Amino acid sequence: MTIDTLARFFGVTVQTIRRDLNQLDSEGKLIRYRGGAGALSSVENIDYNTRQITFFDEKERIAQLVVQHIPEHCSICLNIGTTTEAVARALIHHKGLRVITNNANIATILAQNTDFDIIITGGRIRNRDGGVLGPTSHAMIEQFRVDFGIIGISGIDEDGTLLDFDTDEVWAAQAIIHSSRKTFLVTDHSKFSRRPMVRMGSIGDIHALFTDAQPPDSVVAVLKEHGVQLFLAE
Repeated sequence: MTIDTLARFFGVTVQTIRRDLNQLDSEGKLIRYRGGAGALSSVENIDYNTRQITFFDEKERIAQLVVQHIPEHCSICLNIGTTTEAVARALIHHKGLRVITNNANIATILAQNTDFDIIITGGRIRNRDGGVLGPTSHAMIEQFRVDFGIIGISGIDEDGTLLDFDTDEVWAAQAIIHSSRKTFLVTDHSKFSRRPMVRMGSIGDIHALFTDAQPPDSVVAVLKEHGVQLFLAE
């Protein structure tokens, strides 16, 4: 809808609508366009450059909390996403990590620490966000057994279903869950209101959820039912 249409409908000024749309966009509840706004898509993710700056502080806090639960001299696997990239930045001062990733950005970040052994999966590089995708990528992940899998997600439904936009990303995330002794899900609170169309699994499949705000009651109930730990970086 356009800003003018919304202003007439609510009987307020266009400046008020513009301010409110900017706020709702920053909260991940809609997509802001030039001259208006629209509903979040279930088939297309938000642009990577926008996701890099959206909820940046929240993602940094989540990352700092996660790394407190990652010991030195262990093996980890990280997938595609701006929150997992924040985790990589927070891990840079760890020692003796062996890292497997299908994210070229994460490999570049962690390569700053020469004490790390970094393995990047084969496959096709998606230029817009550094993701390494395809059958080769998730097949390679399945060859390993790591101490910790750290995954991001694009959406979490009310019943705890984990959702994403791309089947290749889903297959890679599923491979990480199957190949990890413990799986940590890292996500900011906006993902609880997003509904991508590709099912990845259930929040009950992970061992711990790291987020920045209390999840909806229905999700908390699933966490308790499956014994999944909840950590809040408030």
